Amino acid sequence: MSAVTATADSRTVGRADGSRPSFARLTGVELRKMIDTRAGVWLLLGIVALTVVVIVARVFGKNADHTLRGLFVDPLQVPSTFLPVIGILLVTSEWTQRTSLITFTLVPRRMRVLGAKVVAGVGLALVGFWLTLGVAAVATPFATQVSGSAVWSLPGWLLGQMMVLLVAQMVMGLGFGAAMLSSAPAIVLYFVLPLGFVAVGHVKALEFLARWLDGAHTLAPMGEHALSATEWAHAGVTLAMWAVLPLAVGAWRIARGEVG
Repeated sequence: MSAVTATADSRTVGRADGSRPSFARLTGVELRKMIDTRAGVWLLLGIVALTVVVIVARVFGKNADHTLRGLFVDPLQVPSTFLPVIGILLVTSEWTQRTSLITFTLVPRRMRVLGAKVVAGVGLALVGFWLTLGVAAVATPFATQVSGSAVWSLPGWLLGQMMVLLVAQMVMGLGFGAAMLSSAPAIVLYFVLPLGFVAVGHVKALEFLARWLDGAHTLAPMGEHALSATEWAHAGVTLAMWAVLPLAVGAWRIARGEVG
């Protein structure tokens, strides 16, 4: 009798394990959560509209850079600023809308869920990157009457660095959301804390901290020139401080925290 029971139990466990959603499906679910609410839809539409407006404004601007590079790099600041807010909401919504109990009951491996959120956020950032590049490419012929390779020049190092920057900003938003588990404080701290180091940079005794932790100094050159090894070191420390560390703290909180 016990042997039959053990066999039945093992079959049940095997069926349950096999029925767990794949990581790709979890990522798809997290992507869908970004547009499941009116706030998410309108925020995404607002980011797209604002990006297009900025590019169009540069097309008709007299003193603007009318090359593909000029129409791409500066307008990319729009998605790099606001897309991380969607990343924050993607993580904190589980707690603010009290869906964490349902989520972690269906998928008990919490780090798997967090990993799907990170991949979904990075995927959204990449969509924003290529969408901005596409709109800039369409607008370039209307922005200048001059033809030639210089107008369309967009170095590979620039594309790579700007992609790293946008993805890092998204991970930063996800990290702040995971660390705080509450939308309002996470959004406020995401904008306020890095800006605080701008003020630190004006204090002579603390100027060395700004060289390593102030994104305005360490990340801004990504859109200007190919970074040197020293500049990559400064950027790496900045990203570790504002992206990796909050995400690690958030992973610890999610793994050990109560859900309800």
